[in-house]
Amino acid sequence: MLFNPSSLVFLMTLITGTMISISSTSWLGMWMGLEMNLLSFIPLINKNKSPYETEASMKYFLIQAMASILFLIAILSMEMCDFSMNNQSSYLICSALMMKMGAAPFHFWFPGVMEGIDWVNCFILMTWQKIAPFILISYKMINILTILVIFLSTLIGSAGGLNQNSVRKVMAYSSISHLGWMLSAMLISNSLWVIYFMVYSLMNMAVVYLFHSHSIHSISQSYFIKHNPALKFTMMISMLSLAGLPPFLGFMPKWLVIQNLAGQGYFFMLLWMVVSTLLTLYFYMRIMFASFMFMGQEVKWNLTKNSNELTSLTMMISMLGIPITTWMIL
Repeated sequence: MLFNPSSLVFLMTLITGTMISISSTSWLGMWMGLEMNLLSFIPLINKNKSPYETEASMKYFLIQAMASILFLIAILSMEMCDFSMNNQSSYLICSALMMKMGAAPFHFWFPGVMEGIDWVNCFILMTWQKIAPFILISYKMINILTILVIFLSTLIGSAGGLNQNSVRKVMAYSSISHLGWMLSAMLISNSLWVIYFMVYSLMNMAVVYLFHSHSIHSISQSYFIKHNPALKFTMMISMLSLAGLPPFLGFMPKWLVIQNLAGQGYFFMLLWMVVSTLLTLYFYMRIMFASFMFMGQEVKWNLTKNSNELTSLTMMISMLGIPITTWMIL
């Protein structure tokens, strides 16, 4: 995708739209950046003109356009009306931005769009497309609405992925669950949100690379990854890291969020989030166990022949957190 000149142009305007949104000093400038980002992502989705991509791009455009209209109405009413309308406008702004990034209960479009696009666009949708809405939400954060969205996102993100066979939909519900954790990190501080988002993007990059390089689209396909135990081990480590189990890299930001939420007295919300994350562990383990089946048919680990350096790099990314999290716990 990146070697296509037109795709490269749209990718640059996608990045530029996000940068305009997060650096603008007026709400109208932020809206213009979000629109530029939206209109740049549509051609990236629909580059192969397949029916699935066309459907996904139409869904994405309609939902994002609806959220942009709500956002524009909110900022216009905030500027035109008196001070008493500012609180209602803040609710509308937060709701529009949460719809844009797919947080529950505005998540219904997210798994459907993820199902119809390729893995590179899935990675962009799960990471880069969330930067601008998150930063804009931090300007108008409302604790009551944010806590409600955290409860719903962690519940729906964990329960929605239980009966899915598509790996893309599993990753979509995983992203919704992580959205709840990122919003709770933003409740504490923006710096903690930056740490969580960077680690989540790194883990997503490792997992998406594995699925993209081996054309894995359903969980049943991972049963047929044979004669490459190193790949199976890498997939297991990446899944455990994305699930947030110690001592892997994904545990570090969750442990920071748990410590800070406990310090500020959000005990019930913390219990809810941890229990919901245990449910997400189930569908991560489905992918992991599927990749580890029929292990007895292989003779030995062959790390020299047919071994990809990038596969080894993804393993190192996920295992990077072992010394860090061990030091944090001690």
